[in-house]
Amino acid sequence: MTELEPRPGIDRLYELLPYVIRRSDSERGDPLRSLLQVITREANLLEADLLQLYDNWFIETCEPWVVPYIADLIGHHPIHEAGALGEGQKALARNAVLLPRGEVGNTLRYRRRKGTLTLLEQLARDVAGWPALAVEFGQLLAQTQSVRLDRAGRGRSVDLHDTLALDRLGNAFDAFAHAPDLRRAISSRSTGRYGQASVGLYVWRLKPYSITRAPALCMEDVGPNCYMFSVLGNNVPLVNRPHPRGPGCHATGILDVPHAIGLRAFSAPRLQGERTASASTDYYGMADLPDGTQVAQSLAIWAAGWPNDQADDSQPIPASRLIVANLDGWIYQPPRGRVAVDPVLGRIVFPPRQSPRRTVTVSYHYGFSADIGGGEYTRPLQRHAKAELIRVSDSDSLRDALKRWQRKVDSDGQAHAPEDQPEHAVIELVGSGVYMLPLHIYLGAGHSLQLRAAQRARPVLRLLDWQTSRADNMMVEGGVGSRLILDGLTIAGRGVQVEGAIASLTVRHSTLVPGWSLEPNCDPKRPSEPSIEVIDSSACIVVEHSIVGSIQVNNDEVLTDPVRLRISDSIVDATGTDCENPQCEAIGASGSRLAFAAAHIVRSTIIGRVMVHAIELAENSLFTGRVTVARRQIGCIRFSYVRPGSRTPRRFQCQPDGVERIVEREARANGDSRELMEATQQEERLRVRPRFDSLRYGMPTYARLAATCAPEITRGAEDESEMGVYHDLYQPQRLANLASRLEEFSPADADAAVIFAD
Repeated sequence: MTELEPRPGIDRLYELLPYVIRRSDSERGDPLRSLLQVITREANLLEADLLQLYDNWFIETCEPWVVPYIADLIGHHPIHEAGALGEGQKALARNAVLLPRGEVGNTLRYRRRKGTLTLLEQLARDVAGWPALAVEFGQLLAQTQSVRLDRAGRGRSVDLHDTLALDRLGNAFDAFAHAPDLRRAISSRSTGRYGQASVGLYVWRLKPYSITRAPALCMEDVGPNCYMFSVLGNNVPLVNRPHPRGPGCHATGILDVPHAIGLRAFSAPRLQGERTASASTDYYGMADLPDGTQVAQSLAIWAAGWPNDQADDSQPIPASRLIVANLDGWIYQPPRGRVAVDPVLGRIVFPPRQSPRRTVTVSYHYGFSADIGGGEYTRPLQRHAKAELIRVSDSDSLRDALKRWQRKVDSDGQAHAPEDQPEHAVIELVGSGVYMLPLHIYLGAGHSLQLRAAQRARPVLRLLDWQTSRADNMMVEGGVGSRLILDGLTIAGRGVQVEGAIASLTVRHSTLVPGWSLEPNCDPKRPSEPSIEVIDSSACIVVEHSIVGSIQVNNDEVLTDPVRLRISDSIVDATGTDCENPQCEAIGASGSRLAFAAAHIVRSTIIGRVMVHAIELAENSLFTGRVTVARRQIGCIRFSYVRPGSRTPRRFQCQPDGVERIVEREARANGDSRELMEATQQEERLRVRPRFDSLRYGMPTYARLAATCAPEITRGAEDESEMGVYHDLYQPQRLANLASRLEEFSPADADAAVIFAD
């Protein structure tokens, strides 16, 4: 049964009976009606099954388990290099990557268009889910022009006046001529690009994420006229929002992919007699969607009361008033009536004597790898069936809403919840604004509160230095059985402190900024401060699809049981790149002690040392720092990377244990000395050590494994995906599947290679 069809009523068979029979049955207590309701339930199940059997004939509507059977009927088979199809509900997500529904549905169309460049781009979207641009490198080779066939645009000398083309040199949109490269594009040793028969398929793995009408951060320490797009205060490279394609448009252009916006790309052609370049309307301003709604192109800036008091913020600042400039060092100052914008660093500068009088808001897009942490993406929303829903839109309304969750103290000195506190409630923060207020939440016994962002919103809770005599962390207390859920939020400035008998704290699809706040270069301002601190509380800490800083558990080991710590699909970042530093503790206790906690960690990346009482289970995860566990006799670690020198429970199929065993086995077979074996093992340990594109929160490639990372890590998980937080992206399977399909559908005698554009 499809979702558009109404569910048949439970009394539909009973309604077919004549009225006189129904009246007689009602007088007897409805025995016939009860019987027909039982029959109707079974009939509904049978009818739904028959309708689903019909839907299973079509690739668009069939169930996931039917896709391989339809693929087999048309001669489409999965790629062995990508991995074998799994069985059961757990393998459905991986099977959807190994055998995409869109690829199976378009297989016959692919075969008719075999050998065309647009087909290769379509393959990347259907097979791997990546935007792509196919480039025929043979068209970019330097050549002597023919007298009979003049091709002035090919093989010409470099025009040094064309600064935009120079800015694109070496990337997917490079239009200059190059000398021939005899290396093959698909070589496993040293790859070359510019060959006569080489085709490059540039793919963008980073996704564009939007921030809509959020306040810009005023950099008061630099000047009242200087602003950052990111409210966290870090440089953020702005990316293009891919424009929807019109009917009949097939060629991929620069506006169709989420590329980083450069200074020259953001500049419109210079006006006659004008010395500065204004912003291009391809990237700046508002755009109309097919449904009639308006969204920002790639970025837009609003400033009420600027440049004069009569100006409102109903429309963004016109593109003609913008100057594209390099704002590194905040040296450039725009003339009066103009605004300088740097899309590479995400900075804004107003004229020094014409600073905005009111709030400056921005909309922009940034690049990131997956739907984790706080962001404007669609996420599953959950709440208690009897929960009261309260919507707030600013700091004042949030402060008023939280009055019922303030801590009250009676005459005997006992803390309790206000009498009007609801048993279950949801406070939903609307929009992507900034909420600045001290937070101290007290939950009554058995009560629950969910503090969450609205769908496709990213509110920021900015905790400031409000009080002099005590800390300004977000305080969470509660009675026995109480629960607090943080969903879709970004918390900066301070961390979350948990005390009392509260049962659980759940952090879901949220960001607790590692290091509390960021410097412009994405360095943490307070690297030694924890994001979550548990003090004398037995609360269960649950972290799901989130980014958090270090976690500290400071409990009495005599009076309490170990705290349950559940981390899944998340990043725990101690903000230190030198994980040998004893202060770099992702999970621990104050004073470099072991956290009295029993951890359960799956599909996560832990940046820093882990010092816990026990690890019940850790799988498909990366531990960049040493792991120290007090009770090694319980629990296990499987299919994970554990830094050498760690003290852990038993390990299964972990690295570098796997490569060490292989070297030892080969050394015994060859009769090598122990010194040679240990030297080889050390080389293998260094080879399989995880390598990341970036370990600084705020960078687009944060915690993403580098292309040079060892295959034992990139395909070392239980299902041959990568270890760590991006496990469920199944990027190794996507890449292997796409590379094999390129070999099948690329033009004759062509070497087609996948090239990462980001």
